[in-house]
Amino acid sequence: MTSSVESRSSADAGLRALVTRGFQFMQSHDDSGEIAALIGVRGHDNVIDVLRLEGEDSAAAMRMPADEENVLAPASTTWRYTGNAHEAIEELLDLPDDRTPGSLLVAAKY
Repeated sequence: MTSSVESRSSADAGLRALVTRGFQFMQSHDDSGEIAALIGVRGHDNVIDVLRLEGEDSAAAMRMPADEENVLAPASTTWRYTGNAHEAIEELLDLPDDRTPGSLLVAAKY
């Protein structure tokens, strides 16, 4: 069984990998000023990837079309994951950059 410290260390390494990949992070605060969520966004090719961390056991990751108007509450997504923070980060890191998950089509790079 993975300890909380090991999981947190792994999540920290994953967050650093996301920053290296181009994610930019911001904080969302509740009415009392406490941090409610850490939100990471990365736009690339014709998609936007978003990670929303609300706690160690509460995270959402998604990929959406680049023309999505509201990345925090998108009308459509091409891929979505909800679960714990560590797995959400790992799922994002595993996404292929050149196509939508599940698609056999690979975008041409010129």
